[in-house]
Amino acid sequence: MQHLGKAAQEAIDQNELRVSPAVVLELEYLHEIGRLGPGARKIAGALAAELGLRICDLPFPAIVDCALQEKWTRDPFDRLIVAHAKVQGAPLITKDEKIRRHYRRAIW
Repeated sequence: MQHLGKAAQEAIDQNELRVSPAVVLELEYLHEIGRLGPGARKIAGALAAELGLRICDLPFPAIVDCALQEKWTRDPFDRLIVAHAKVQGAPLITKDEKIRRHYRRAIW
């Protein structure tokens, strides 16, 4: 497991944790192509039990509307994940440098 940065750890300790459904789908995709061992349900279940993580239930049309404005990437998962955080006005914990360059509230 990769170690979190100080800002990311503080955000986890101080906030209610929600994850975009797009993250869950991307985890399953990575599992299916062999880049990730456990499946998305197993990971999400473990994080829910350990950290209280919940899957966010914002309306999908609002997320897609925001994602349409994210022209900095062709990765549909990244567009949806960033849009989800933007619609919530929430910080986004990610190690992804490209996301951190384009979403001012991204932290690691």
